[in-house]
Amino acid sequence: MTKVKNVEKRIWDIEGFDVVIKQNGKNKRSDASGLPHYIKYEKMAKNDMTVSEWKKARFSPTFPGYTVDVIDGNGKKVTGNTKLGTVRDTYSEE
Repeated sequence: MTKVKNVEKRIWDIEGFDVVIKQNGKNKRSDASGLPHYIKYEKMAKNDMTVSEWKKARFSPTFPGYTVDVIDGNGKKVTGNTKLGTVRDTYSEE
């Protein structure tokens, strides 16, 4: 089991976007532990996949009992019908 901040970083490293992990509708503290690792995936999901599809296919099966918000490069929660490519494009390369 691992800490929330490590899972969030791993999702960033693989998927290229930030997330906020929640349990019972509340943000899960970054230093909280007890989550499984996000190691199943080594490649990012396709850009034409929607946020809802990503949650259903990748997040929910790995983290039952948790929900997640996908965050764009401006720090805003994105809607489920947003394409992952659109989300990734909001992050500027520095």
